[in-house]
Parts: sequence; C-alpha cells; structure tokens
Amino acid sequence: MTIQLMTDGGADIPGRLHEKMDIKVVPLYLHFSDGQYQSGTELDLAGYHQKVSELKELPRSAAPSPNDFYDAYKAVDPTKPIIMLSLSKELSSTYENAVTGRNMLLEEEPERKIEVINTKTASCGISLLLHEASLKLDEGYSFNMLAQHLHERVEQTTTLFVLKTLENLVLGGRLDKVKGKIAKTLNIKLLMRASEEGAIEVSEKVRGDKKSIRRFIEQIGEYTKNVEDKIISMTHCNDADRAKKVLSEIRSKYSFKDAYLTDTGPLISTYGGEGALVIAFFRDK
Repeated sequence: MTIQLMTDGGADIPGRLHEKMDIKVVPLYLHFSDGQYQSGTELDLAGYHQKVSELKELPRSAAPSPNDFYDAYKAVDPTKPIIMLSLSKELSSTYENAVTGRNMLLEEEPERKIEVINTKTASCGISLLLHEASLKLDEGYSFNMLAQHLHERVEQTTTLFVLKTLENLVLGGRLDKVKGKIAKTLNIKLLMRASEEGAIEVSEKVRGDKKSIRRFIEQIGEYTKNVEDKIISMTHCNDADRAKKVLSEIRSKYSFKDAYLTDTGPLISTYGGEGALVIAFFRDK
C-alpha cells in the first residue's frame, strides 16, 4: 500500500477490513484496580469482559501518549506517507496527543508526510472511514487527495447508538444512581448520536427495548435516502445475536450495498454496556 493508514484504540475494526489492509493501531490504556493494561496488546476483548465481571468495576481509560504516537509513526518507512484517523477530539485527548507525536517526529524528520484527522466519531464510525480510504487507495488517490477526501467524509458521517442498559453509565458515575434506578423501573432506553462537533449526545429517550430498536432503525431514513451505493458499519457490546438480528432488520428495510459487523472494543463497551449497538453510515450530501 502506498499510504500507511493508522488509527487508535477508539476504533473497532472488523476482521474483514483488517485482513485487507495493513492498519496500524495505537492502543489506549485501561486502568483497573489491579493494574494498567494496553488494550488489544496486554488485554484482549475477552480478557476485558472477564475483568469487568470478576472485579465488578469499569476501568478508567487513558489516551495513548504523544510518545506512543511518535514511536508508531517512526516505525513506519520514512518514505511512506501516513494518514492517522483519530478518535473524536470531543471524547478524548487522543487527537491532541496524535498531533503532538507527529510534530515531535517532524522536528527530527521534516520530510515526513503525516496527516492527523479528527474523525468526530468512534468505533464503527472510524472503520467506515477506513473502508472509504481503502476504496480510494484502490482508485489510485494520492496522499493529498485522500486526506482532503477523508476530511470531507468526516462531515458526512452519521454515528448512532442505542443502549440496552444504563448500568455502565451508573457504575461509571456518568448517570446518577437514583435517575438510573428510575430509568430502569420505567424501562427507559437511550438513543444517542455523535454531534456535529463529535461529542456523544442523547437524541431520544424511549420506553421499551423493542420500541428503542424500532426508532434506532427508523432514524437511518432521516439521514439518508440513497443507500444502494453505501455501506453500513455496526458494532455491538458482547451480544452478537442481538446485533445480527437488528442488522438483518436494517438491511431488509434499507438496501445498503454491504455491511460490516464486529464487537465494540473496551472503550465503547465501558460506556455503552452489555447489548449496546452502534451504527455508522454516510448521510446524503
């Protein structure tokens, strides 16, 4: 490949895409009471879920350091341009650290070409952009053309979430315990989305799981009408059967050209909780 694509631990990349492309991933850190782990290297996804279950706690996550990014960039052939697709700037210091790491290396090797892109999304939203990059590389896009195209695609990316449980929001201190108990009693589910700036915001509160899934699917049509040439990317938190069922419903309603499905990694799993679903697609221009 003429350009090295990179991302960080906020991306959830399906195996099919990983196999096709040599994507370099800079892992994030997870702090449990028994120690700190690098996600994906020192602790895989199964190990993460096991720790959450055994320790009955959620980890604190930390962005890769500027030095982590510096080392990752430096390991790439200096003649090969790099495009780094970063987790949303609104969710983490990852983007700033990726830029700082780039600047550190450029001071030593100013001839390097490194573009850091704030994707304003996470999880399957980043894999959607990586898929787009793969297509354009196959079409022969140059470094500058691809970087410009991806910046434009970031602004067209829609990322939607639906939570099955609010337990992780309560456990992580992001939702008051009393409010969490009321929501559980009333069977309230949260529909969320990535804002234009890349923050995660609540878009709707719906009572009942079936109704929340119905609205989750309906929302797609509010963002795009022309899906025949588009793909949809989905991730799920430890509930493949639920994800496959919902993805099947989506594809029966909307004729997407193709779909990706994979697990949410530790970062999104920590926020979303068991059964959470995330989808990403390009909205109409």
